[in-house]
Amino acid sequence: MTYEDFTNQPDFQQMMREAEGLKDKIFSDVIDDEGHQYVDLVQEGGGVLGIALVGYTYILELAGIRFFHLAGTSAGAINTLVLAGIDSIDKEKSKTVLDVLAQQDLFEFVDGDPVLKNIVQRIIDGTPFKRILGKLAWNFRKVKQALFINLGLNPGKAFEEWIEKILIESPNKITTIKDLLEKRSSKYFPPGLINRRTGEKITDEMALIHIIAADVTTQSKVLFPKMGHLYWGEKVNEIPPAKMVRASMSVPFFFVPFEIKDIPNAGEPATGEWIRLTNYFGPIPKKAKFVDGGMISNFPINVFHSKTRNIPRKPTFGVKLSAYREMFADVDDLGGFVGSIISTMRHDADNEFLLQNPDFRKLICFIDADKEFNWLNFKMDPEKKKKLFLLGARKSLEFIKTFDWEAYKKIRENSSN
Repeated sequence: MTYEDFTNQPDFQQMMREAEGLKDKIFSDVIDDEGHQYVDLVQEGGGVLGIALVGYTYILELAGIRFFHLAGTSAGAINTLVLAGIDSIDKEKSKTVLDVLAQQDLFEFVDGDPVLKNIVQRIIDGTPFKRILGKLAWNFRKVKQALFINLGLNPGKAFEEWIEKILIESPNKITTIKDLLEKRSSKYFPPGLINRRTGEKITDEMALIHIIAADVTTQSKVLFPKMGHLYWGEKVNEIPPAKMVRASMSVPFFFVPFEIKDIPNAGEPATGEWIRLTNYFGPIPKKAKFVDGGMISNFPINVFHSKTRNIPRKPTFGVKLSAYREMFADVDDLGGFVGSIISTMRHDADNEFLLQNPDFRKLICFIDADKEFNWLNFKMDPEKKKKLFLLGARKSLEFIKTFDWEAYKKIRENSSN
């Protein structure tokens, strides 16, 4: 596929024109000399549904919106890292993201044993389980090696190398976490970055990035790179940023868990930063395994919420790929029961935050891509990819057309009284 396969769709061409016509609409109080408006962005996880995230951010950028702080889980973490790393915060980046995505065969990320790949794909395509039971039995040794020893069907190395390549070949030429944080620092902010209402210069030290992963060794929610020093110690600055995303997108059993070895101070009781950041009190492990951050926080919309600033300078836009609790689950069979248990765990913390802060629903774009598309279908055909991209773009346009920044600030003002 090519970039033009996505952008030359007639419906998308019309959306582009409409989005560009919204550049004069006010979305935030943080602006720069070029008139770009800045928002914080949190992106939900969802496997290959992440294609819709590119459509979403593409439309926002056409409307003159840029991304300051960024956070995401799994697929949302992928787009988060690429948006944060490939260029400075004032530049359009979704065009570049779409270009590299269009050229990539996503099925290459399923880099496990070819026989098992074929079996898994047949399951994803809806083949009845009893029709592949014989193949599973015939390949029992491979299944045993993958699931009971490796703890995952696919090493995930192909994906990690792909992300590394994107960052290294980008204008920022990012090779380490140190490079990433350096390019996110205030000295790279665009000229005239101010609060339009007060005229004050934006003095943040840096534009933050949070990538969510689940440390199943200490049962901790981990925000990379903020907590990277716990696991890599002084070497954290030299770690390739792609490893943070590799940890975040480790779908249990589909990908081998990401592992960090030789953790500093292994065997000693957790103190200081370990307790403050993870609430873990046991001995520090020698190694830690990570799975998809979506297991504990698939939509980390709370990460940029400030308890001290009731009326924010800029909104925190959130984009959800999955349908938001629109129907009760069918839990009368084993598959539905297990699936519902996992979904409850994935969304509970995020749902709790939205219950306590209902105003945030005004900031969320609901794409609901999982109603039509399978999030693990890495072999998705080109027409479905184009349709998924278009869905993200359409929902994005609908959202920014109706979003009212001044009305939202009034809600926050009244909630503080």
